Amino acid sequence: MEKLSNPQVTIETIKKYNFAFQKKFGQNFLIDEHVLHKIIAAAGVTKEDVVLEIGPGFGTMTQYLAEAAKEVIAVEIDKTLIPILQETLADYDNVTLINEDILKVDIAALVEEKNGGRPIKVVANLPYYITTPIIMGLFESHVPLDNITVMVQKEVALRMQAEPGTKDYGALSLAVQFYAEPYIAANVPPNCFIPRPNVGSAVIRLNRWQNPPVEVKDEKFLFSLIRASFNQRRKTLQNSLVNGGIPVTKEQVVEALERLSLSPTIRGEALTLEQFAALSDILVEMR
Repeated sequence: MEKLSNPQVTIETIKKYNFAFQKKFGQNFLIDEHVLHKIIAAAGVTKEDVVLEIGPGFGTMTQYLAEAAKEVIAVEIDKTLIPILQETLADYDNVTLINEDILKVDIAALVEEKNGGRPIKVVANLPYYITTPIIMGLFESHVPLDNITVMVQKEVALRMQAEPGTKDYGALSLAVQFYAEPYIAANVPPNCFIPRPNVGSAVIRLNRWQNPPVEVKDEKFLFSLIRASFNQRRKTLQNSLVNGGIPVTKEQVVEALERLSLSPTIRGEALTLEQFAALSDILVEMR
């Protein structure tokens, strides 16, 4: 079958199956061959690789991944897309289709079965509402990963790679950068999709660290500390933590900041990942 990156083929497929785009799944299908090549190049997919694709849609990117990779596992939540995918991917014998919510899939077991537990590559075109849970779920479950290359809303990509003191810097920046090195590979305008989204998108590659850039005594506590620090960005760090349900007193926070030579009136947005890690360890000790 002719490739779905030809917009006419996608339009014909929509008509043939009388397919209705579902807002709840944030469905916007890519129809630009140039962007598809960029995503596969950014992910560094080779014939040695097993690729997990999240949200294949009609299979537009899956067709290109199947040609570039050893094997593709495509996980699609929308059951109405399964018969379409079975047709559009009929020519490829190295694609496994799974009709499931990615957040409920045992990815570690899949990686063991399909790639002997060796690191896989993840490629996805993710809707805005589910981007963070999916990416953080992959990292926090410590699934063997080489990199995650995803198409996301442009502002989300900017937040992932933001640095301290910038308006985009926040809990997502720190969480992503704890696990991976982010790199924006391409900006993608709305006219590359059917239907056209209202915002621009970006392709971001997250290279999984072999060893995290910081070591902490209590990873869970570090992330609860980070989340509380940004819940009310305009407040000082000490107020954010005490009001954010972190089990510490204002005096303990002030003392911990002093030990790090930081001002008691500093805000969370000014701290680096290393400073958050050091603060977390001191507060864990105090507790």
